[in-house]
Amino acid sequence: MTDARIVLTTLENAEQANLLARQLVEMRLAACVNLIPRVQSVYRWQGKVETAEEVLLVIKTTVERIPALKATLGQLHPYELPEFVVLHVTDGTDPYLAWLLAASQDAPA
Repeated sequence: MTDARIVLTTLENAEQANLLARQLVEMRLAACVNLIPRVQSVYRWQGKVETAEEVLLVIKTTVERIPALKATLGQLHPYELPEFVVLHVTDGTDPYLAWLLAASQDAPA
């Protein structure tokens, strides 16, 4: 088990996704965010089955950044109920995981 985490969320369009991804990386809440466009989502919302084309964000971060990331997404995300799913990373290459941890840490004062 590592301290690395993957967080999933979706947004309505590429413009929103790019803006949020850039903010998260600039704030060092994420080392990297992959944007996967044109994800078809089928879900139940307020008693109806809905379909939407969305952009999936795959956010690479660390366990210690999760609380701040959750709070920030709660403030910046335009959805009433944004997806926020945290996946544990159980293994990876040592150099990549070291980079992820370093890139997600607060900048030195």
